[in-house]
Formats: sequence, structure tokens, C-alpha cells
Amino acid sequence: MLDPMVNDKCGVFGIFGNAKAAELTYFGLYALQHRGQESAGIVTTNRDKIHLHKGMGQVSEVFAEQEIMSRLTGKIAIGHTRYSTTGASSLINIQPFIITNRSRYLAIAHNGNLTNALELRTRLDASGSIFQTTSDTEIILHLAAKSKKRTRIERICDALSTIRGAFSLLFLTEDSIIAARDPLGFRPLCLGKFRSAYVVASETCAFDLIGARYVRDIEPGEVLEISEKGLKSYFPVKPRKHAFCIFEYIYFSRPDSKVFGENVDKIRRRLGRQLAREHPVEADIVIGIPDSANTATLGYAEESGIRFEIGLIRNHYVGRTFIDPQQKIRDLDVKVKFNPVKGVLKGRRIIVVDDSIVRGTTSKKLVSLIRDAGAKEIHFRVSSPPIISPCFFGIDMPTRQELIASTMSVEKIEKYLEVDSLRYLSLEGMLSISSLPDTSFCASCFSGKYPIKTPEVNRKLRLHDR
Repeated sequence: MLDPMVNDKCGVFGIFGNAKAAELTYFGLYALQHRGQESAGIVTTNRDKIHLHKGMGQVSEVFAEQEIMSRLTGKIAIGHTRYSTTGASSLINIQPFIITNRSRYLAIAHNGNLTNALELRTRLDASGSIFQTTSDTEIILHLAAKSKKRTRIERICDALSTIRGAFSLLFLTEDSIIAARDPLGFRPLCLGKFRSAYVVASETCAFDLIGARYVRDIEPGEVLEISEKGLKSYFPVKPRKHAFCIFEYIYFSRPDSKVFGENVDKIRRRLGRQLAREHPVEADIVIGIPDSANTATLGYAEESGIRFEIGLIRNHYVGRTFIDPQQKIRDLDVKVKFNPVKGVLKGRRIIVVDDSIVRGTTSKKLVSLIRDAGAKEIHFRVSSPPIISPCFFGIDMPTRQELIASTMSVEKIEKYLEVDSLRYLSLEGMLSISSLPDTSFCASCFSGKYPIKTPEVNRKLRLHDR
């Protein structure tokens, strides 16, 4: 469970070729709500007209009125659910964005973060571009509008060849959806089929909800045009060595999703099993920090032979603590989000499994809850290595100083948390649990080694609010 200072990314969903495109997009975004809870938006088209509705709040709140959905007509739609970074929580930054260029409209929804955003924005500013938002997504639209290429798909490909970093994108035109993924494949994006319609989503759990069938992942570096002519792929930038975000497995993706070709549930069980092999300890029960650590906890219990118990009850009416941008609400969330099961914890030696520790403040409060419930011993086990470096590819960890493991040893963190023992999964152990080569993943937040250049200046001007 991540700390309040760490923000998730966003979720994108699109559909081509169904009369109930808006309703299906609504349900797709609902399934992806865990990827961002601050705002949501849907844009549809029936060729002649484009229709947009977006607002602050969760999907069910933004689209609460039936009248709203009835206005979103057309057989083509894309949607977005979002979190924001510091200073970017405002109506102007809610996606999808729409522009009109050369008498035609273009809408966009983005999951990721551009590492050369400041450089590009400065250049576009100097050339006369007028920006309406503080989002790096708008940069992509300006680049496409300024391109000298002949066709729209060529102009989009031209724009994508200029940007750097992590991006999983959906574009909407009057007669197509265009899906695009960065050459390293940082963020997931997949293609599905719903009856005769095509669907695209950040995670396959969105397909499951509407009854769609998973077809394949959008390939790293691929630009996929979906129209009445079918599917057509372009590769404007040569794919590079993959850099799939390992945190998608550890925390962000839903366990019932298939991400980077693997079932997330199975990966998390393997993480827990590996953690138990690396760091066994005598105890009476194993409990997890719900919900994201549940599967890894089951893996630890299975491998260790120590009984799994539900020791903490999560209030599901409280959103993910780290997504809410207001510190007062964050603090309140931590207090009301969990309640210990005293009958399970009292007098017992307990192994607590969590997926990650970022700042450590939330973990410390949880340990206090468990201790106050009467736990005899608390052994904290983490199914990922210590996080020592910030991320520039869609996770908002803005400074190294805010990461507890970058300034404190494991022994000092153990004392800070006031636990009987603290152990992390090794980097090698974490990378060994996938059938993919360990070189396929970006683990820069654990290793400090980044797969592409990350300008220092981007730490100061955070033009990323996916």
C-alpha cells in the first residue's frame, strides 16, 4: 500500500463501432477507477458532431445524471479517469482534451508522463502556441497541429516521434480511434473485441466488465488506427528494449487484469512466495494490508505454511489514500480506512505483508493500530525492494528526500516503524517472478537506473498529471 505522497496514473478506455459507445465507456472507466479518482471524462462522436462531458469526482459522480449520458451519442468514444499532481487539480486539466485543426477535430486521452515536456513546451511557446492547460498531454496536440505532414495519421505519428517518456494514448476523430504506446512500453494498453466493435483499455479488467474479449496488447511503439476499414498499424519510432513498469504488477493494476502478457494475480502470488523464501520468520499468523497486498500475502502464507488471517478490515467507501490531493483528507483517510480485528491479532506473533513502503508514514500508523490491538510481535515483510529513486514515467514520486529508503537504512526504518523485524524482497527476487526476461522491466525506482534520460529540470516543473 503506497503512502499519501504517491499518486497513481490514469485509466483510458475507447470503443469503435457500437451505438452504446458512451455507456460502455462509462463501465470501462468504472472498472479502471483504481487508476485515478479525481476526475473523469468521455467524448463521443456521430461523425457530424462531437459530444463531451467531464468533471471533478469519480466516474459515478461525474456521470450521475441520465441526461448526461443521453447527450453523448455516437458509435465512437474515448474516456479518461485521472489523478493530478501538485498544483494541477483543476477543471482545465480534465481529459479528454479536444482541439479543432484544419476544420477537423481531434480528441486525446493520455496515461503516462513526458520526460521532455518542458523542452517541448518552451519551444512551442516561442513559436506562438497558446496553452490552455498545465498538462503535458496538450503538448502532443500542438505538435500534431503544427506538423507539416499530409494526412492526420501522419501528423500524429510525426508528433509521437518527437515526444519522449511514457505514454499510452487514445485519439478520437470523426471516423476513427487511434491507440498509441511509447517505444519502451512503460504503461499497459490492450486491444479487445466487443461483438463487432473494437475496444481499447489500460487494463483487461475493463473488458471483463462489459463482456469484451481480449485480443492482444498494443505493441510498444505501435500506433494502431481503428476505423471502418479495420485495423492498420504504424511504427513511427523503432521499438527499443522494453521497459515495462514493474509497479504495475506490484501495486497499480487490478489483480484480475492481464498486464504485459501476465496475469497480475499470479505474479503477486509469486512475489509473496519469493518473499517467504528470502525472509522466513517464526510467527502464528500472516496478515496483509488490504487490498493491494492481499494476493502477495496469500503467496507468503502458502510458501511459509503459516496460517493466513484477515487482521485488518478496509473501509471500501474511502478511496485510495495517496490519490487525494488535500493533506487534511489524506490524514483522515489513513485514520478511517482500516480497522484491526482484535480477536485475530491479540496475543499473537504476526507477519504483516505489504506491497511497498514509500514515505513510511502510513505504515507506521498501521503498525500502531496492530500493536494497540494486542499483537505480541510484528514482523513486517514487503513484497518489493526499498524505493530509493523518484519516477518520471507516470508515478508521482517528486523528490528523493520524500522516499524513506533513500535516506534511511532498513535497520533505521525498522526502528522508525517500531516493528520487531523488517525485511524487503530483493531486486533480483522481484525481477525473477515473471516469465519475461528481467531486462524487460523498468525498476528505476528501486535501482536508480533509468532506461532513458530524465532531465533534472522536470523535477521542478512537473508537467505531468496523468
